[in-house]
Amino acid sequence: MRVLLQRVNQASVTIGATKKSRIGVGILLLLGIEREDGEKDIDWLIRKLLSLRIFEDESGKINLSILDVGGDALVVSQFTLHARVKKGTRPSFERAASPEIALPLYEKFVGALEAGLGKPVGTGEFGGMMEVELINNGPLTIWIDSKNRE
Repeated sequence: MRVLLQRVNQASVTIGATKKSRIGVGILLLLGIEREDGEKDIDWLIRKLLSLRIFEDESGKINLSILDVGGDALVVSQFTLHARVKKGTRPSFERAASPEIALPLYEKFVGALEAGLGKPVGTGEFGGMMEVELINNGPLTIWIDSKNRE
């Protein structure tokens, strides 16, 4: 399971002409699920995301977690995080999980993040064409892969 985390001042997802989700200060998470992922990957990522110190304290040091600042979260499913581009010029997505595997894991991830934050989490539309807007704060962008825990 891969997450591309962006610390944001605000972010939103629009589908067609409808704004589906909007958050204020917090994190935008682009979530890629691969075939071998499971609940252990979700548990590890949620613990990491909730404790990651990526927000500034009163001294301007990056020393606070999303829980410390009461931040929001927006999760957007993005299978393209598992693209392979070693051969040729067309990306291969063979490692990405099929919707039958990925959708239940995506929903469990969102539910676990909501439970950890103690509030609703914004989402995109699984498998849908979306416009994602953000104001990146920093910019601070971090790549996390549950298969690279060490």
